[in-house]
Amino acid sequence: MLSPIRCFSCGALLGDKYEKFNALVAKGMEPSKALDKLGIKRYCCRRMILSNFEAINKMLPYAEAAALLNDKGDEI
Repeated sequence: MLSPIRCFSCGALLGDKYEKFNALVAKGMEPSKALDKLGIKRYCCRRMILSNFEAINKMLPYAEAAALLNDKGDEI
């Protein structure tokens, strides 16, 4: 997944912090504390990090179901 490189609102650089944020959260740290530790203070930047997610994981089941229907010759 492509991580946000810059904040859409203020233009602050976030690309180098996204992987560090995910690592801290995976270790059990609360997201708000992880953002504070990384120095992300602005709410617009915090939104950019928190709202990013792996969209492919949400869409993959639908693509697989569509592929199965298409293989059977049914119309989608």
